[in-house]
Amino acid sequence: MNSEQEYFINTDIRYNSLEIIDIPGIIESCREEWFNQSLCRVNDCVVRLGKLHGEFHWHKHDEEDEFFYVIEGLLLIDLEYRTVELTPQQGFTVPKGVNHRTRAPQCTTILMVEGSEVNPIGN
Repeated sequence: MNSEQEYFINTDIRYNSLEIIDIPGIIESCREEWFNQSLCRVNDCVVRLGKLHGEFHWHKHDEEDEFFYVIEGLLLIDLEYRTVELTPQQGFTVPKGVNHRTRAPQCTTILMVEGSEVNPIGN
């Protein structure tokens, strides 16, 4: 992702409890290179759907862990001391306070679980 591209991040909860969430339908309708939609709240957490292609900036979350799960594609999570590579059906938790960035060299679909108060772009 270059500096001219923008992130499309929607933190409004799109679905309530007892509603079916059509993830393939959401992804198919998405035209942005870097899309993040809050799907639902589960207790004190939020589940977000991401369609990613490119790279996010370095950031951290001071008070919240962040869980990533790859549905399809390839997600690279750069940490200060290593890079984690996630393929479909793999997940990884970045603990609070750890500086990281995500990269997707191809169109990638992920789920993220994080505290409902977290700022998706970092502290």
